[in-house]
Amino acid sequence: MSGTENKELDELLRRCLKEDREAQRMLYKQLFGYAMSICVRYSKNSEEAKEVLNDGFMKVFTKIKQYDPQKPFKGWVRRIMINTALDNYRHNLKYYHLQGLEAAEPESDPFDVVQQINYEHLILLVQLLSPAYRAVFNLYVIDGYTHEEIAEMLGIAVGTSKSNLAKARANLREALKKSSVGDERKQYV
Repeated sequence: MSGTENKELDELLRRCLKEDREAQRMLYKQLFGYAMSICVRYSKNSEEAKEVLNDGFMKVFTKIKQYDPQKPFKGWVRRIMINTALDNYRHNLKYYHLQGLEAAEPESDPFDVVQQINYEHLILLVQLLSPAYRAVFNLYVIDGYTHEEIAEMLGIAVGTSKSNLAKARANLREALKKSSVGDERKQYV
């Protein structure tokens, strides 16, 4: 961020501390894309991601007094969005249906096509993972948390975190393989 951008952000934050609705709207607009990119990774669809995003921004605005200006603001917002997504996951856990064993544990295959697909397609496939697999995959692979940190955040055993990551990767590999086979068939039709 340039010095001017920092001054603009500082001014917005100062106004948000005073509960200035226009400043809150401007901050929301400025950080929408960044925050949504986090929320969509942890959600099953865009509607759920929007709910998480809005809940997260409510927390940003109600807890803005807790923000430490010596640290990056985007990092603080990122942490709130991740925690809000995890709260949503825990709250809705009782409503998620368990997958059948066939869907939960596809055969392992070293086939790797991650480099061949675009970001949107990968996000769509991540959204299709079960909530537990999706949460662990995002926390470990995308956000860089350790299995110990994930276990503590989600209230699960470290071994469960590792197992969920392995199963998430296997499910993604299988989904990628199926989607690439479908794409190849479309070329010959």
